[in-house]
Amino acid sequence: MNIERNTVVSFHYTLRNSDNEELETSRGDTPSVYLHGANNIMPGLEKSMAGKTAGDVFSVCLAAADAYGERDPERQQRIPVKHLLFKGRLRPGMVVAVNTEQGQRPATVIKAGKFSADLDTNHPLAGQDLTFDIEVMEVREATSEEIAHRHVHGPGGHQH
Repeated sequence: MNIERNTVVSFHYTLRNSDNEELETSRGDTPSVYLHGANNIMPGLEKSMAGKTAGDVFSVCLAAADAYGERDPERQQRIPVKHLLFKGRLRPGMVVAVNTEQGQRPATVIKAGKFSADLDTNHPLAGQDLTFDIEVMEVREATSEEIAHRHVHGPGGHQH
């Protein structure tokens, strides 16, 4: 079965930056799973998956603008520490979670104070060209419930 709208795709990936450094991988763990056509992954990555089938192995190079976007210098702000989720001592360079009205968002600490921290709220990978090495593990038709909810249910997907 080919990957097309309303198919559930299970895949392994290795993510590398432009210096070919491995940033993360799903290999050796559970494959990533998404509902194709529901905007659950980066548009450039989803576009490259279209038409592929189980067993396909390929690489996708995404420019920063097509991955996590370019760095925006306006996305730096001072946040009260009580709105941050982190472990240990807050320090510059640390990636923390910020509680927002839209849920938790990652941010990088620029400067840490006792009561507030200066944060860069750009995605930690913003401004970087990225390469995904992909191996499609499985493709199946989505259930009507998955299509209605616009995400995968069951192992590797969202549980209700």
